[in-house]
Amino acid sequence: MMLIQRVLLAVLLIVPIAAQAQLQFDVQSNQTGAVPIAIAPFSSNDGLPTDVASVIDADLVRSGLFTTLPRGDMLERPDDPSRVDFRNWRAVGMDHLVVGRLSRDAGTDRVAARFYLLDVLRGQQLIAYDMPAVAPDQLRYVAHQIADLIFERLTGIPGVFNTKIAYVTSSGMGPTRTYQLIVADADGYNPRTIASSKDTLMSPSWSPDRRKLAYVGYERGRSGIYVHEIATGQVKKILSEKGINGSPAWSPDGTKLAVTLSFETNPDIYLYDLQTGRRQRLTDHYGIDTEASFAPDGQSIVFTSDRGGQPQIYRMPATGGEAQRLTFQGRQNLDASFSPDGKFLALVNLDEGRYRIGLLDLGSGNLRLLSDGGLDESPSFAPNGAVIIYATQVRGGGAELATVTTDGRVKQRLRQPGEVREPSWSPLSK
Repeated sequence: MMLIQRVLLAVLLIVPIAAQAQLQFDVQSNQTGAVPIAIAPFSSNDGLPTDVASVIDADLVRSGLFTTLPRGDMLERPDDPSRVDFRNWRAVGMDHLVVGRLSRDAGTDRVAARFYLLDVLRGQQLIAYDMPAVAPDQLRYVAHQIADLIFERLTGIPGVFNTKIAYVTSSGMGPTRTYQLIVADADGYNPRTIASSKDTLMSPSWSPDRRKLAYVGYERGRSGIYVHEIATGQVKKILSEKGINGSPAWSPDGTKLAVTLSFETNPDIYLYDLQTGRRQRLTDHYGIDTEASFAPDGQSIVFTSDRGGQPQIYRMPATGGEAQRLTFQGRQNLDASFSPDGKFLALVNLDEGRYRIGLLDLGSGNLRLLSDGGLDESPSFAPNGAVIIYATQVRGGGAELATVTTDGRVKQRLRQPGEVREPSWSPLSK
């Protein structure tokens, strides 16, 4: 196999999949230390399309850090702290309790939510919050926001339940094959096709404000880099040079893209200014340089290069300059991206014939392997830095998405019929 194919993790070899099937989470975690919490059903004055408490419950369970109480085991179902008998919740072993209610906003069809997070052991209130009123079909997002608030209060880590993920699927065979770029809620709900093509789509990358996706597409066999505005659906092709146009990565301020281009010589890293259209060549080497990613402060980038004989991760100033090799463990290391705090890199490590997801501590240089597949690829940090999403090969040659916490304790598979690849986790909503 050619080196550039290895560096890009064979993304051109995507095989047929079912499009827009909802992702189903299968949580695999060590439950030792998981916090017991009960989410009582929210009261409401009429039928509504979303069971808010059920969505909150599912979010917290999916994190792997909480165990929840089935409704059938609840001895009471209060909607206000004044109606809570803490003895009932201590009797079933709960540490925390969430209660709440939904109500119609006066004179409108909008729905407001009020919820409380209670410490069962101490009999104390930790959170009391009134959520802004929304249309009934937006209640699922309100539930995710509530779950985020609860998660952060109890763990000290921002929640990511109200974020989104992008991924690539395809369907059909031969000349009928169609590729889709899908955006879905972080829990797999509401999948939406934002780009569809009979040619390959790959490398989705979120803008820092979460309003745009950059990706690679093909038209009549020629690659190009496109920017898609999520809200309007407007698509702009910004680059389509001869040869490779690949691996777009946004600068933290959203004004530039780091891209891989080969129209001059070998594949190199370029900086593309989205406002002026100007290009700046950052690397100039006989080796292959690709898969750039910006540091959170925008001062440096990491990228994959085979300049030392095998693909490894290098770091250099974002304005160009000398590159420093960062990885030395394993035969190859590639496809790196920074954690939100800039202290770690998620990457793909090849050793003993297996591609696995690794976490590189930039302070110590230590590399820890987090996944155990044979062909794991495309790691992307959640915006809280606590979880990494990636694609993994399954039996029979298919692929699905998976997540792993950065401590390696909680692992999940996001299952659906067919295949899913190239995941990218959105930033937090601003």
